[in-house]
Amino acid sequence: MPSRSATAHRNTLRKQLRLKRRQVSPGDRATCAKQLTQHLRHEQLLLNSRHIAVYLPADGEIDTGPLIEFLWSLGKSTYLPVLVPFADKRLWFSSFARDDALVTNRFGILEPERVHYRRIRAAALDLVLTPLVAFDASGHRLGMGGGYYDRSFLFLKRRHYLRKPRLLGLAYEFQRTPRITPQPWDIPLDAVATENRVYHCTR
Repeated sequence: MPSRSATAHRNTLRKQLRLKRRQVSPGDRATCAKQLTQHLRHEQLLLNSRHIAVYLPADGEIDTGPLIEFLWSLGKSTYLPVLVPFADKRLWFSSFARDDALVTNRFGILEPERVHYRRIRAAALDLVLTPLVAFDASGHRLGMGGGYYDRSFLFLKRRHYLRKPRLLGLAYEFQRTPRITPQPWDIPLDAVATENRVYHCTR
């Protein structure tokens, strides 16, 4: 179990960076989204993947709109995370196309309507673009605190050779921190992209 001081530090960092994300101006948000996409246009993690999970931004997360449009222009199959009642706080993923109807889930996040017709498991994906609150050079990720992504990709800890899907975090540059102390249940990222560059994470 993490110490009380470590938990307090993570909670403080989470609160500070969530506030800073929400304070990004609409103009800066649009500029950063375009720059993020430019950095990923030649990224092999993305180009070599066919089935890619994306997310729609909430709580000030970096805008994924231009990147999703780019993936569609390449003919990639895209998916959004969805909540299902029997999944024990694990995410499933539903296919997502431009004209799909969306509904708001219990956390106020948009997800595809009638998801039960087109759901797939996390293990069927090639690449997952993950939101985050903070990250470090080793690929450790601080999320919103619900643990959904860590539980959904726990199976990756048991894989030593075929590590699929790969995990690519998306964030603003100011969300990079010197070090995040990992917890036993944390699943590290393979890379993180910001408006400045792509970081390939070292273990």
